[in-house]
Amino acid sequence: MRVPALIAAGVALLLALMGSMFVVNAGHSAMIFRLGTVVRSDLGPGLHFKWPLIESQRVFDLRLKILPAEPERYLTADKLDVSVDFFAVGQIKDMRRFFQATGGDESVAAERLAPIIRDSLRNEINSLKLLDVVKGDREAVIGKQLVAINKGAATLGVQIKDIRIKRIDLPQDSNVLASVYNQMKSQRLQVASQLRAEGFELAQAIRATADRDKTVILAEAERDAQRSRGEGDAEATRIYGLAANKDPAFFAFQRSLESYRKSFADGQSVIVLDHDDPFLQYLKSDR
Repeated sequence: MRVPALIAAGVALLLALMGSMFVVNAGHSAMIFRLGTVVRSDLGPGLHFKWPLIESQRVFDLRLKILPAEPERYLTADKLDVSVDFFAVGQIKDMRRFFQATGGDESVAAERLAPIIRDSLRNEINSLKLLDVVKGDREAVIGKQLVAINKGAATLGVQIKDIRIKRIDLPQDSNVLASVYNQMKSQRLQVASQLRAEGFELAQAIRATADRDKTVILAEAERDAQRSRGEGDAEATRIYGLAANKDPAFFAFQRSLESYRKSFADGQSVIVLDHDDPFLQYLKSDR
């Protein structure tokens, strides 16, 4: 009889020991209840012990979680409808308060957080025009309301880390689409007109600069050409002078030949001169 009793006692001790140990995984935390009353909380990852039978544990996931929400329609500052689809990213921050507010049920927390987030987004979107909502910085829209949202979430022991807008739709059952497209078209046309005006002004400035540079370059070129021609004429005159001084008779003869060539260049010239005109002296003799 002693052996079965020892075996039974050993089994009972083993079961009691197993019932007194539990493991909390990374990213989780646990609370210990004694007959329904919280006696310990915020137990981090690792191996923990409790009194078997009279104590129980509840493990909570403290990792970030996505809290989905249904798309919501809002009215902008210019009285136009817009449908916003979003989701929130949050985590349990105060485990004891979370349990007291929701009974530890995450679905209850999500249901209570949804209207807090929707109302905060409504306050922000109601203050913006439709184009600012559609084209603006979505993170800025959310960032302005995140502090207010967390004040409400704190009552549930939850902290919202971020809210992301998945998409912003324009309702198909209204004239919002046409209004937005017309406003966007008007803005694009205005920008295009401004760019064309700036381009025309820049082109005019470039043309004026080019014309001014052209005038300066031509004037400088003409000045240099005149200087070069003057220097060339002076050099030619000097050479002619030297040639004339060396052999005046030959120089006179050469000049007369040039005169004859120019006078009769077209082959049809007629010159009427006196018989003894000096112009004809080399036609009569080379001396």
